[in-house]
Amino acid sequence: MKLIVQIPCYNEENTLFSVLEEIPKKIEGIDSIETMIIDDGSQDNTIEIAKKYGVNHIIKHIGNKGLGNAFKSGIEKALKEGVDVLVNTDGDNQYPGKYIEELIFPLLKKEADIVMGDRQTATIQHFSHIKKFFQWLGSFLVRLLSGVQIPDSVSGFRAYSREALLRLNITSEFSYAVDTLVQAGAKNLKVTSIKIITNKPTRPSRLFKNIGQHMYQTFKILFRVYAMYNPLRVFFVLGTPFFVVGIFGIARFLYFFSLNPLTTGKTQSLVLAGVSLIIAMQFFALGIIGDLIAKNRKLTEDNLYFTKKQYFNIKD
Repeated sequence: MKLIVQIPCYNEENTLFSVLEEIPKKIEGIDSIETMIIDDGSQDNTIEIAKKYGVNHIIKHIGNKGLGNAFKSGIEKALKEGVDVLVNTDGDNQYPGKYIEELIFPLLKKEADIVMGDRQTATIQHFSHIKKFFQWLGSFLVRLLSGVQIPDSVSGFRAYSREALLRLNITSEFSYAVDTLVQAGAKNLKVTSIKIITNKPTRPSRLFKNIGQHMYQTFKILFRVYAMYNPLRVFFVLGTPFFVVGIFGIARFLYFFSLNPLTTGKTQSLVLAGVSLIIAMQFFALGIIGDLIAKNRKLTEDNLYFTKKQYFNIKD
C-alpha cells in the first residue's frame, strides 16, 4: 500500500520545510510513504528546499498554471508511480501533518473514496466575519448542488483513493476543490470528513485575495460543473419562470376576451406571453440537448476510466 503526499507550491521556500517535517514517516497499514511537490512556476528556492529534504517526486511547471492544473499534474504523476492513497496538502503549512494518519483511515477501511479535513471555519479567529460567511455560503451551495454533505467544501487537505483519482477529471485551472466535489456526487463516490485545527497563517491566502473575484470564480465553476452533469434540471429551472409568465399572460388575455370579445386593450398580454413561451421553449430545448450530451459524456468518462487504468497499468 503506497501513500503519496502531494504539495502544490508557489513560492513556498519559507514554509515548505515545516510541511515536509510534519509528514509522518510510518503509518500502520501503509508500506511506503512518498512525498511529491508540484512547483507551479515558483521564483524562489522552493525546489532547492524540496531537494534538500529528500522529496521523492518533483514536478516543475514553466510559469504559473493555476492550482487546478497543479493538482491535475500531481494526480497523473501519482498514478504513474502506483499510488494507492493520495493526500493533498498545502505548501503554506496551513494543515498540520499530524492529521494525515486520521485522514486516510476511512480509505484504508474502505469506508470512503475521498476524505476531507474540516477546518471548522466558523471557529477560526483570523477569518473575518465576511470571509466566514462566504465560506459557509460556498459550502452550503456545494452541499445543495452536489448532494455531498461536507461542512468545509473548499478545504485543500484531502485524501483520495486510487479509484477516486481514476474517476475524477479536473476541468478548472483556478481550483479543483468545488469541481471534484460536484463530480464525486455525480459519480456516487463516498465522501466524508474529519475535524482538524489549522496552523496559524504564514501568509495571506492567494486564492482569497479578492473576495468578489474568489466568489465569482467559485460560483462560475460550481454552476458550470453542475450544468455539465445536470443540464436538464438547470435549463428547466431557468425556463420555468418564463413558461409561467407565458401561461399567465395567455390566461389573462383569455379572461378579458371572454368578458368582452371586442376588447383590444389587452393584446400586450398576448405579446408578452408569446415572447415568454418562446424563451421558455428555447431553455427546455437546450435542457434536452444538454441531457443528451451529458449521457454521451458519461459514456466518454467511462471509456476514459478504463483507458486510464490501461495507461497506468492498473490491475483490479
